[in-house]
Amino acid sequence: MGSVRDFRPVLFVVGILLITLSLAMALPAIADAVTGDPHWRVFLAASVFTLFIGTCLVLSNRMREPRLTVRQAFVLTTLSWVVVAAFAALPFAFSDLNLSYTDGYFEAMSGLTTTGSTVIVGLDQAPTGILLWRALLQWLGGIGIIVTAIAILPMLRIGGMQLFHTESSDSSEKVLPRAAQLAGAIGLVYLGLTVSNGIAYWAAGMTPFEAACHAMTTIATGGFSTSDSSLGHFKNDAIEGIATIYMVLGSLPFVLYLQAARGGWGALVRDTQVRWFFGLILFALLSLAGWLMVANDAAPTDAFREAAFNGISILTGTGYSTADFSAWGTFALPVFTLLMFIGGCTGSTTGGVKVFRMQVLASTSLSQIRQLIQPHGVFISKFNRRPIPASVSPAVMGFFFLFVVSFGLIAMGLALMGLDYVTSVSGAATAIANVGPGLGETIGPAGSFQPLPEPAKWLLSAAMLLGRLELFTVLVLFVPRFWRD
Repeated sequence: MGSVRDFRPVLFVVGILLITLSLAMALPAIADAVTGDPHWRVFLAASVFTLFIGTCLVLSNRMREPRLTVRQAFVLTTLSWVVVAAFAALPFAFSDLNLSYTDGYFEAMSGLTTTGSTVIVGLDQAPTGILLWRALLQWLGGIGIIVTAIAILPMLRIGGMQLFHTESSDSSEKVLPRAAQLAGAIGLVYLGLTVSNGIAYWAAGMTPFEAACHAMTTIATGGFSTSDSSLGHFKNDAIEGIATIYMVLGSLPFVLYLQAARGGWGALVRDTQVRWFFGLILFALLSLAGWLMVANDAAPTDAFREAAFNGISILTGTGYSTADFSAWGTFALPVFTLLMFIGGCTGSTTGGVKVFRMQVLASTSLSQIRQLIQPHGVFISKFNRRPIPASVSPAVMGFFFLFVVSFGLIAMGLALMGLDYVTSVSGAATAIANVGPGLGETIGPAGSFQPLPEPAKWLLSAAMLLGRLELFTVLVLFVPRFWRD
């Protein structure tokens, strides 16, 4: 696997990422300067400091031919997210919002991992630059997640992602010849969807600034808003409908968009992961709308509208809300919890276990049942009408086991810090699944994570990173054998 002790290629790439982050900080600085808000000095200082550190890392770790080994790629993937969040937290920590560095790091990690949990109360009065910075973090995190899922995790054979290494090596050659072109084309699709989403929001009644911020966080399925009331602040059915459509678009595999753009629109229809995803949307819509009509006497139109928006928001891990769905009753809470864990499609910006893993687990389980009925029969598990490689099923089962164990340990850790059962369980679930709001009065859609103790915020920040990087990428670094040559 190669030596992991040579950190020069890793630090070189981290330096480039920090330089990129420092340039991004210029945008909220300009926004504050234009609106006459003195916060522009905070962003300028953070940008200069970040640029200085990033430049030092690049200059001191230059190599003639920088190449990453597999083990260095593991270190880079985790270290880059940790370090970028550490510097992205500076504008929050030094703003006038009375946030500690812990709060700033939590907010930055939540943004970059597109989780959407927040510790900021009073968003309606927050500086323009802070609101834009939150949206930018989620937008940059979203494209980073897509590139990681397409280019890095399949190579590292993380939790069954090698399945997409096999498929993408076939399909990407048909779509575009080189990986760099593939990443660039996906970036253009991502940008195009963001721009069209922003125009639609603007036409529906948002101001240009609100439309830009919400477009970035919708496509990234992040869920940061410019108001404490989230999209419920606008009380606009058209805005809710637009958000619902683009949350779904952000949750589909972006590689399929490239195939569709080159004339293969059938790729989206034929992909079984996409079919399963829409099946889950239908389940959420019917079950939640039916419950609202029966238990809460809601009108059919209101029930289907609220169920569609909030159900899709939680399934896709976006975390927008138009109502306090934690108060919908006993049946709704388990449905939201189930949707929270599943998530969207691989190769998108969503979190959770991912639909493809549910497919692999279902296919493997069905083969096991058939084997019990016919012990001498040969039953092949399939994904997308192709046999699942032998290494994928054990990898997916290992991922699922670690996901459940990690969720349980995080929930117990939160409980040890004095949090109640609903807050502990839903907080652990929403962090590791990168969803955003939890359940209950404290961290539910109507609350925030601000009241939690600082150790809980650090634990939840680690859980967000763990869930976003598919568990194995982070946990492998704690195995002593990993560091031995």
